[in-house]
Amino acid sequence: MDTYIDKLPSFVEAIKSIKETIIANIVFIGQVPSPTFKEKRRTAIFMERLSEARVDECTTDGYRNPIGIIRGTSKTKPPIFIVAHLDTHFPRDVDHNFTVKEDTITGAGIMDNSVGIGVLLSLPEIFRKLDLCFESDIVLAGVIQSIGKGNLRGIRHLLKTWATPIRGAVCIEGGELGRLNYYSDGMIRAEIDCNISTTNAWEQRFRPNAILILNEVINHILKLKLPQRPRSRVILGKISGGYKHGIVAYNAKLGFEIQSDSDRMVKTIYNDIQDIISDISHENAVGLTMKTISNLKPSKLRYNHPLIKSTIAVMEKLDIKPVSEPSESELSIFLSRKIPALTLGITCGRNYHLENAGMEIEPMFKGIAQIIGVIMAIDNGACDE
Repeated sequence: MDTYIDKLPSFVEAIKSIKETIIANIVFIGQVPSPTFKEKRRTAIFMERLSEARVDECTTDGYRNPIGIIRGTSKTKPPIFIVAHLDTHFPRDVDHNFTVKEDTITGAGIMDNSVGIGVLLSLPEIFRKLDLCFESDIVLAGVIQSIGKGNLRGIRHLLKTWATPIRGAVCIEGGELGRLNYYSDGMIRAEIDCNISTTNAWEQRFRPNAILILNEVINHILKLKLPQRPRSRVILGKISGGYKHGIVAYNAKLGFEIQSDSDRMVKTIYNDIQDIISDISHENAVGLTMKTISNLKPSKLRYNHPLIKSTIAVMEKLDIKPVSEPSESELSIFLSRKIPALTLGITCGRNYHLENAGMEIEPMFKGIAQIIGVIMAIDNGACDE
């Protein structure tokens, strides 16, 4: 282990020497809109860039996840997966032009997750620059339908249909540098719709306000007694509704997420919220419905797992301070299938989910070096226990 650990600081400078290639990949693919369920154009460019990078095999699976494979030297070692999601939160009508300055890149979706995809595309060139080869095949996968209502369908299908064992995996996210996710909470993401129906003018004049009905739902959710153990919370993340300022709102929508390290508690809280909306719906004679968007079961690696210990050693060698918290990303699907995996952040950024999101260029080189170090740790047996 010490051999490759000692090389990591020199890797940073070598990676920096191909800075233009990495930035070009980030900008070229990041400026292509890729909202969830509409990733086709970005998928095509991802495949094109992998072919130009001269990977040994470039293909898609049955769900249209684009994959590049770099063959290893061993015919018996299972492959190592490096994964980043292709979709972003922004629709096609949002301006996706990036602004590149000396120290930063700014643009919609840059941190979530165009920088991750751009770095993934750059790995073949980086491996060549560092003169690296591995025993395992390296599978570079850009997965579709990941965020929001996509419910991680891309990675679910890819792993479900992959024919061989998988040695280990690294999930790449734009930020933050120091991010070390190795466990996932149980989660249910849902939406509550309130619709006020009217059949005549009298009802229209005295009908309830959908926004106020959802406000009542929120007040009841906030009164729920959530335990500290198992750690549990409800995040009220999104609300919308109404037509215009002078008209009582006849529809409104609330988006929320239940999180806990206990699957049983997630389901209990979900049922409590279902009881709340049934009661308020009946009491106010309004239409209240709850729809599940996505869900996950809790899963984790042990903190003393060799992969985690090796990753911390890599980060410390690069003067990166590890910060751990649960992640509901592709990581959770790997862990649920008993595949050792973790999620790493590449750089530092700002305004993650806004149109003026930005990334810092300089920290990225350390972020990439840590990814290389973790791949080398897996190839040296960190996931072979």
